[in-house]
Amino acid sequence: MSFFKKLKEKITKQTDSVTEKFKDGLSKTRNSFSDRVNELVSRYRKVDEDFFEELEEILIQADVGFDTVMTLIEELKREVQRKNIQDPTEVQSVISEKLVAIYDRGDNTSSSLNIQESGLTVILFVGVNGVGKTTTIGKLGHQFKSEGKKVLMAAGDTFRAGAIEQLEVWGERVGVEVIKQAAGSDPAAVMYDAIQAAKSRNADILLCDTAGRLQNKVNLMKELEKVKRVIEREIPGAPHEVLLVLDATTGQNAMIQAKTFKDATDVTGIVLTKLDGTAKGGIVLAIRNELDIPVKFVGLGEKMDDLQTFNAEQYVYGLFADLVEKAE
Repeated sequence: MSFFKKLKEKITKQTDSVTEKFKDGLSKTRNSFSDRVNELVSRYRKVDEDFFEELEEILIQADVGFDTVMTLIEELKREVQRKNIQDPTEVQSVISEKLVAIYDRGDNTSSSLNIQESGLTVILFVGVNGVGKTTTIGKLGHQFKSEGKKVLMAAGDTFRAGAIEQLEVWGERVGVEVIKQAAGSDPAAVMYDAIQAAKSRNADILLCDTAGRLQNKVNLMKELEKVKRVIEREIPGAPHEVLLVLDATTGQNAMIQAKTFKDATDVTGIVLTKLDGTAKGGIVLAIRNELDIPVKFVGLGEKMDDLQTFNAEQYVYGLFADLVEKAE
């Protein structure tokens, strides 16, 4: 049975609305990436070195990442040789299978959040300004509230003009209280206040915003370390998640940011926003493979429920939906 057929069977068992979100959200990448792969396959009569060279170029242009592309091409070559594949059309199914395998490799692949069974769960959000951090916090606040959880937000970005007000707008929109201090306050003091408030209100989830841009990397590291230290002192084992928010449309810049923040703090997962706005959705694989950090959520549109838990199979379906649906 081809991988496309197996994927089709799995996808049909999953929620239709989620499947459609991945399909619609990845349409730009699919129209660029899949169309180029289809065109490549149609031009070649056999799978040879020239075929792999062109495929390599297509993958690199989709921002899959150089190291990941090299790994993928080597594995494809071995698989083609092992299965004695001559027809280029048969390679498409193998590509999609390898993409899922690359994402699922390693120890840390779960997209589930580390939610505490009892007591308060603290989630810290980090990332540069303009990537959709506040929007992500608002949408996740809405998700948790919809699940019946008591949620609070902490306005820890006290440096950027308007950051506190922006979070307050989201708080009002989703019906979640925002704990804040005046602009320019010490972010660690905001976190302390937020934790005390969360404890006194018996909250389940505390979503913490942080500054997105300080003068340099050293200042950023010091600020995040201080914030984390205060959180851990008040709640041992917290923060339970440190989610790095990245803008998918920035491509390789997102990779550079991810490396910087990975060095600065213990990032436990990635939230990749605006995936629907880029033709280079391969960045998901580059981040996972080259940094060994799982992608926990992806932004697939503007609506409140368009922030979706990442699923490698749904993602690959989004890339190859037309071929999967044709699978016999």
